[in-house]
Amino acid sequence: MPSDVLRIGIPRGAYAERDDPLLSWLDEMGTRAAGVVTRPLRRSPRRNTHVVERCGERAAAMEQLGERAFEELAVELRGALRRDGFRDEHVARSFALVREAARRTIGQRPYDVQLLGGAVLLRGMVAEMETGEGKTLTATLPACTAALAGLPVHIVTVNDYLVGRDAENMGPIFRALGLSVGEIQHDMDPDTRRQMYGCDVTYCSNKELAFDYLKDRILLGRLRSHAHLQIERLRDGRSRADRLLLRGLCYAIVDEADSVLIDEARTPLIISGEGGEQHGLEHEVYRTAIHLAQQLSEVRDFQIDRRERRIRLTPLGEARLRELTRPLGGIWSGPHRAEDFITQALTGLWIFVRDQHYLVEGGKVQIIDEYTGRIMADRSWERGLHQMIEVKEGCDTTQQVEPLARISYQRFFRRYLRLAGMTGTAREVAGELWSVYRLPVARIPTNRPLRRSDLGDRVFATAEEKWDAVVARIRELHAQGRPVLVGTRLVAASEHLSELLTEAGLEHQVLNARQDQAEAEIVARAGEAGRITVATNMAGRGTDIVLAPEARAARGLHVIATERHEARRIDRQLLGRAGRQGDPGSYEVITSLEDDLVRAHGRGFWLRQETNGPLARAAPESALRHLVVRQAQRRAERMHSASRREMLKVDGKIENMLAFSGKGE
Repeated sequence: MPSDVLRIGIPRGAYAERDDPLLSWLDEMGTRAAGVVTRPLRRSPRRNTHVVERCGERAAAMEQLGERAFEELAVELRGALRRDGFRDEHVARSFALVREAARRTIGQRPYDVQLLGGAVLLRGMVAEMETGEGKTLTATLPACTAALAGLPVHIVTVNDYLVGRDAENMGPIFRALGLSVGEIQHDMDPDTRRQMYGCDVTYCSNKELAFDYLKDRILLGRLRSHAHLQIERLRDGRSRADRLLLRGLCYAIVDEADSVLIDEARTPLIISGEGGEQHGLEHEVYRTAIHLAQQLSEVRDFQIDRRERRIRLTPLGEARLRELTRPLGGIWSGPHRAEDFITQALTGLWIFVRDQHYLVEGGKVQIIDEYTGRIMADRSWERGLHQMIEVKEGCDTTQQVEPLARISYQRFFRRYLRLAGMTGTAREVAGELWSVYRLPVARIPTNRPLRRSDLGDRVFATAEEKWDAVVARIRELHAQGRPVLVGTRLVAASEHLSELLTEAGLEHQVLNARQDQAEAEIVARAGEAGRITVATNMAGRGTDIVLAPEARAARGLHVIATERHEARRIDRQLLGRAGRQGDPGSYEVITSLEDDLVRAHGRGFWLRQETNGPLARAAPESALRHLVVRQAQRRAERMHSASRREMLKVDGKIENMLAFSGKGE
């Protein structure tokens, strides 16, 4: 690992971050072409094996160190890293020190493959490690090394639960090296957040981090100069820098990198403030819009594109709307404005489904994150859609908010001076990770051989047949004493299956957005012999299911996926809960042709066949039915990829306009 590759300097300036230049089409094509050649060369993990070897050579000496000598070595290494950067010998010593600290504090000694993963992360790459290979512990190796070198480190994961768990479990390692560790939780006040970001290493979720950055950008505007802020402090006695939450964007290690950098990149991050004082008038407009929308008929008055989540009024619908709004006057007298309101109302009525896209808890509409299955607290849809859904569900309407700043995940994470990621599922999006973030993907071998068995797919014609087969399979596995994890995409599906299992007399636990407070307890018991756990995507990422000895003897955890997701990577995350770290395990997929994925994206020839056609006559195990589901999934992946590209283009155009007008994010 030549020092000139990873040479660092202590971040300077009021707010350290990388400029995000807007590239021309020709620049983008040139970078992609160069990536075809350079990416395979950079992603080879063999380039980092010598660091692992040197670390191993120091292991015995590290174990002999007393506590005082150990602390003195950490201080000495801190100075060497700050002076010389990430030279091979310094990185090897640091990794050996972290490995010994982990052994002494938490009783876990990183394996050689974890050292290899840590070296890959320090080089600014994505480490693809199989589920269960210990990514959380792996991240401590580059995080400690960078923090000792003086870089503020953000370890980014997908939700507050994992933030708290990882900070608590890994915290002793950092403190043993004299490093401070903090965590960001949703309910923290600004002063506490500022203190947590002031630590050497900070665990945080991607959403909290990005929104805190937007708050800082609103405060700073385009003023980033250290000199200007110093002048401001001399003039006013206090600088805006004193109120900043972050110290800049120096080094981020993104856990579940494909989820954060790819899946969630389709939606812009928007920070908003309260709108005007017309809340009562707005409520009446929303109520009227829902009432009018309920009088329109699908096909005749409007058409639904469920793949794009869009509704388009037909010419007959436009005429019908003019007829309905003519007596109302006022805000409804403008045809374009009326169409906008009605389109949003129809979207709330027909596109967004309760217990799929949102929950109603405590009289509030709460959005469900479609990728993690968790509630997105204090988030709302824009342009009145959230209020339309509140009226639809009979909730008190909240005040519509006005956007103050926005940014996409693509542009946000590209602003880090140093960026790395880790995940179990990156190979499908390796090209996009390179083209957008310049992140090559390196495949890390497993510590032990995998013993995970694939029992195949079964695709039934109807949802009813699918659920009958799922219940029968669970009963069979339960009789064998095996723990079973059943994955569903939706809260409603998990609760429907729960009802069927109750009717069948099968005791079970449900984990979805309604039970998020009991997540740790449910996950902790999911590996017990005979245990049945029904879960949404909440159990798909970052979940470690530890097998009881009786369960291991009964051939381990069995995972059943009841629906394919819109990306193969998400399926692999769920199925990868089985057979972790050399444990026995197996998985299978039981779906139907009535699943949402097939209905939205499977518009091929076979789905248009009559009820006695070849698709209807095919067996659940037939290649024909599998083909229909796979085609639907590939179409969804292509559509989402195009959506992300379009998001990045739109974000660039908005940045151009804001730069011209002199405004910041």
